Amino acid sequence: MAETDKTNQSAMHVMGGIKSQHDGVGKSSVKKFSKKKPFVIDQAEYVQEVRNGSRLHLAKTITLIESTVADQQTIGQQLLKELLQYTGNTIRIGITGVPGAGKSTFIEAFGKMLCDQGYKVAVLAIDPSSSLTGGSILGDKTRMEELAKHPNAFIRPSPSAGTLGGVHKKSRETMLICEAAGYDVILVETVGVGQSETIVRGMVDFFLLLALTGAGDELQGMKKGIMELADAIIVNKADGSNEKLAKKTVAEYKQILHFLTPSSPNWTTPALAVSSLYKTGLDKVWETIQTFKKEMLLNNVWQYRRKEQTVAWFKTMIVDRLYDDFFSSTDKKQEMAQLEGLVRDGQVTVSQAVEELFSSNSKQ
Repeated sequence: MAETDKTNQSAMHVMGGIKSQHDGVGKSSVKKFSKKKPFVIDQAEYVQEVRNGSRLHLAKTITLIESTVADQQTIGQQLLKELLQYTGNTIRIGITGVPGAGKSTFIEAFGKMLCDQGYKVAVLAIDPSSSLTGGSILGDKTRMEELAKHPNAFIRPSPSAGTLGGVHKKSRETMLICEAAGYDVILVETVGVGQSETIVRGMVDFFLLLALTGAGDELQGMKKGIMELADAIIVNKADGSNEKLAKKTVAEYKQILHFLTPSSPNWTTPALAVSSLYKTGLDKVWETIQTFKKEMLLNNVWQYRRKEQTVAWFKTMIVDRLYDDFFSSTDKKQEMAQLEGLVRDGQVTVSQAVEELFSSNSKQ
């Protein structure tokens, strides 16, 4: 607009803005998208920092191991390969129990006692996930507040979503990363959903079963198979007015254990009373675990069990890989959707649909 027309500008007039390159002046206004850069880290630095005890790098390495992103998974496996030579010098302890048995309270008290004695303790806790959203609270660091603050402790909660038996499928690899970081004791807490006990038994050296007092109804509801997996049964909350009942429950468990096949050869499964609140009986539990290790090493069971667990892990990962590869196929997803409709309408049986699905797979 000419200089003489300024007085005639209306209230609706829009002044010209400042011209800049980001407004597209002199360049194409079409935004160019650059290709995403591959994920890269200094692997040598990560390995060294994990070995030096950096909890930050330990947590980041575990995140890479658990990642579902391909390039991050690859780097995580490369780091694990580098760290594998530093693993194995630990005691792996699995801990399970019925809801309300006080697993988190016991782990915090037991872990803190070991940390105060100079041991480095890593806790791998599996948090229940929502079956609807897959979300998880991951509240173990809140429940184990004192232990989480201890300089010798490391707590890693993982969601159970999409995993077999409530145990994260990367828990074994996470355990190895913690061992490479110099942790002496690995505590693996299960969700306690039944199948998880068998899976955890297959990845630890010593298996603890936490029970409540008042053995009557509990003993009836306790599965024989779960009790036979245990290397020790801990009757928790043996304090106050509950102490007398706890000792009675321990006596009842001892009677039952005489009729059960022990989980480990040349070992008699003990029942012990513990108060996580007053920190009593915890030293006896640790003494029992150390005695167990000596006996198993003496009879070569310790080494044999670990080797067999590694082979079982290998077979499990084959199944996981086949599952992932099968369901990642676009063609399979489409075929499954069609067959689901036929099954739903009763046009084919479930067995026929499965046979058709795998028959088409073998033809490809």
